Parts: sequence; structure tokens; C-alpha cells
Amino acid sequence: MKKILVAATLTSILITPNLYAIEIYKDDRNTVTIGGFIDARVINTQGQTEIVNGASRINFDFSRELNDEWTALALLEWGVNPVGSSDIIYNNRFESIQDEFLYNRLGYVGLAHEKYGQLTLGKQWGAWYDVVYSTNYSLVWDGNAAGVYTYNKDDGAVNGTGRGDKLLQYRNTFGDFSIATQVQLKNDNFYTCDIDAISQSACEDLWNSGNTAAQKVEFNSTYGAALTYSMTNKIKLTAGVNRGEFNIAYGDGQNKSVVDLIYGAGITFGKISSRGLYVAANINKNKNHDTDNLGRLIKDAIGVETFVSYRFDNDFRPFVAYNVFNAGTDYVIQPNFNADPNDVFKRQFAVAGLHYLFDEDTIVYIEARKDFSDFTSSNKQQQASMEQSEDDGIAFGFNYTL
Repeated sequence: MKKILVAATLTSILITPNLYAIEIYKDDRNTVTIGGFIDARVINTQGQTEIVNGASRINFDFSRELNDEWTALALLEWGVNPVGSSDIIYNNRFESIQDEFLYNRLGYVGLAHEKYGQLTLGKQWGAWYDVVYSTNYSLVWDGNAAGVYTYNKDDGAVNGTGRGDKLLQYRNTFGDFSIATQVQLKNDNFYTCDIDAISQSACEDLWNSGNTAAQKVEFNSTYGAALTYSMTNKIKLTAGVNRGEFNIAYGDGQNKSVVDLIYGAGITFGKISSRGLYVAANINKNKNHDTDNLGRLIKDAIGVETFVSYRFDNDFRPFVAYNVFNAGTDYVIQPNFNADPNDVFKRQFAVAGLHYLFDEDTIVYIEARKDFSDFTSSNKQQQASMEQSEDDGIAFGFNYTL
């Protein structure tokens, strides 16, 4: 039993903080639990009001006792879209734009030991998420400045900072310190074009024809590490780094080797599920790590996320959050034939909300977002496209955790 509990504890770190599960099978060696949540909401933004999915998901967590206090573990998680597809573009990839009812979110297998730690392989939360997850508790408009959901608000799979693909990851705890290290072993090729609404195949055709608006990108392995220090039972400090490298070949014959780098730190006071005050903040510096709202690579940026909430004895939990992702001017990597060197990219917004917790697993909520972003450009059509996905909004919904 002790070994199973150790494995379950380590495994929960890999999924998300504040995740609950129900045991559905158990014998003398094997344990299977089911977890996840269903979230549906009414949202008004970008001039539309619609019922949408809120990152609903279901997962199956497996563990098996082995010899010498080792435990084998595995997890499979799928996103679930219980309300159908939606055309609204949100400030974060909390609402999948997939048409499928089920789509892959996580999947990994590994070994765990109370002394020697845990080693896992597959699609899993990156080490970088350990640094910044504590500000990610708005249910609708969670942060998009911490470098997790990269490449225009995707799930962070490409560079391993979010739900990273093809990760080999090691975790362990030593007293008040916890570590996570990883390598993302891959070699991906894809094509990008400085043209709006173009398919991957059409972009590849432009590349093959030598069109200067096309680029071929080879994205190689990435590496990451994070350190967590539990200073007290309420104060937690985090720090980490993630690095990758890719090569860009341009249609005009130019080539460029680019380092994808992000590093930063965070601080947390309290626990989001406990009564009383909860405060979290993090800051990062990143280079060639993310894209603007048109998909253009950003050379340098600074991201800051903050979150403050208070859970009262009557189980109402109001909160406020502020996020800014500032790339300044002249932020697009060159050569890029679809960029004005005077373009400004500053994603900035505040969120205020109220959660009512019937219990830890059942929440009714209302949240509102106010945008303060600056996407100034001499190309007004591009500026309008940049601004479209950063609109004000208000939403209310229901979250049912398994």
C-alpha cells in the first residue's frame, strides 16, 4: 500500500495540481483510478454569446507493485468535448477547437521508487509547468504569459513547456526540495508561410517553388529542468529553464539557426483549495519561444503572471489575476517578409471572478476579462487580426470534477 501511495503521489504531480480521482479497481498488485472533469460554460466575447466546452477531460491512472519497492505506472488522458465544436477564438487553449469528441492530451508510462524517484516517457506536463502552474487557476481565462501554451496559444507540445510530446522525464524529492529534469527527443520538420489562412500542404508547395514567403523549419530536441523549494508549509519558491534549438531555411536561400530559451522563477503563498488567502506570481524571460497572434516568431519577450484569491468560510472564492506578455517593438525574427519593424506586441489583461465551491469537486463560477493589450501596427488589417483573439469577455459555468 505504501508503494502505491508513493506512486500515486508522484503521478499526480505530472497531471495537474488539484486533480482528484476515483479508484475503480484494486487487487494485491494493481490499482486503476479514473479522474478528470466536465466543464461547460456560457461565454460572451468577440460579439458572440455561446455555450462552449471548458477543457473537459477524462483520464485513467494505472499503477502496479513490483519487486524491491518499485512501482510501474501509466496514465492516459483525453480531452472531451461534450457540447460540440465552437468557432470562437479564445485567449487560451482552454477550449479545444477539435471536432472530435475525444482527442489526446496526455499519455505516458514509467517507473517510480520512494528513494530513487520517478522516470516516465510520453506526452506529459513539462518541467517548466512546475515553475508557473500556481497562477493558472482562472477557470476561463487562465494565463497566457508564462510560456506554457506556446505557438499562438497551443498546448506547449512542440517545445515541451506545456503538455510536451515525446518527453523523457525524471522527478524526485529531497526533503524540502523537489526536482524535475527532462529531454524531449524528436526531430520535426514543418513549413510556415507569411500568408494568412494557408494550409500546411499549400505552404510546402510554396517552399518547393522557391517562394520567399515560405520557410522550412527543423525543430530538434529540447531540454528542461525545474526546482521547487517548500520554504514553509505555506510558502513555495520555484525556478526553472527550458531550451531547444531549431533551424529555419527561407525560400530565398537564407538559413538561420535559432535557440528557443525560457527561464524564470515563481512564488506561491497558501493553497488554492484551502480557506484563506492565496497569492501566486511568476516572471520569465524568453527568446524565440513563442509566436504573436499571427504566428510570427518573437525574438525576445518578458512574461509576468499574478493571481490573488481568498476563500471565505462560506466557500465563496473571489479572485483577481493580471498577466502581461511584452515583446515590445521590432520583435519579429528576421528575415520575415510579413513584418513591420515598428510593430508592437504587448498582450496584457486582467481577470476578476467569483467561484462558489459546493465542495472541492463541484464549482459554479463567473469570470470577466478586461483587455489592455497593445498590438500597434502600420498594417491595420494585421492589427485587427491580432486584436481579435484578445477581446473583453464574461462567462459563467459549472465545473464537475470526478
